[in-house]
Amino acid sequence: MINSALMNVMVKAARRAGRSLKRDLGEVENLQVSMKGPANYVSLADKRAEEMLYTDLNKARPGYGFLGEEGGSREGTDKSHCWVVDPLDGTTNFLHGIPHFAVSIGLLRDGVPFAGLIYNPANDELYMAEKGSGAFLNDTRLRVAGRKQLNECVIACGLPHLGRGDHELSRREMTALQPKVAGLRRFGAASLDLAYVAAGRLDGYWERNLKPWDIAAGLVLVKEAGGTAGDIHGGDVLKTCNVVCGNEYVNGELTRILKPLV
Repeated sequence: MINSALMNVMVKAARRAGRSLKRDLGEVENLQVSMKGPANYVSLADKRAEEMLYTDLNKARPGYGFLGEEGGSREGTDKSHCWVVDPLDGTTNFLHGIPHFAVSIGLLRDGVPFAGLIYNPANDELYMAEKGSGAFLNDTRLRVAGRKQLNECVIACGLPHLGRGDHELSRREMTALQPKVAGLRRFGAASLDLAYVAAGRLDGYWERNLKPWDIAAGLVLVKEAGGTAGDIHGGDVLKTCNVVCGNEYVNGELTRILKPLV
């Protein structure tokens, strides 16, 4: 594990927010049978978790900036550091009682991802990485998968849905990749897709039109696990949020196939 003072701060904050979300998940499962449904409750759970994270992280590192999915940007006096936080990545999964969601905390240093933590409180899997210190799942050191034949690879992706994303482009991407890979997966939580690549559970992953809080933590994890992560078209991935990742071979092959489709 990484036992730096910085990571200890991140772990403590994530676990406290995670305990709250796990309690809320149980309530959501009860609300599934109600006429009103759990949507409003989940929105409150999301905001409550973000405020917990802001309170804990700001107390431990006063002055750091904070960018959250719910509360937006909060300027800090320390212009070199900024937390980039998704308090509940995988909201739709959570809304339906599916235990695949995460608290994601990334730290940017001078605009570059420096540390990342992704925590799924439903199964107590905690992924962490800090630049130069490797990537871990709980106590286990992580390495990306080493496959170098695309037809042996399982690749995760995003899928556009009602009101979001380029549906036609997505269909072109699926058509191009489906005959070339062992399988495609869509899990519904970008941070965990990146974490699964770092853990070698997935060989690669791509998705377009994300947000910085979806990927900031996961980018560090993949790179510290020996992988490559960046923008599909070679730009600044934290600005475009069109991410592709895997080992060097998989990343290169996915980029080669996906880039010309736009």
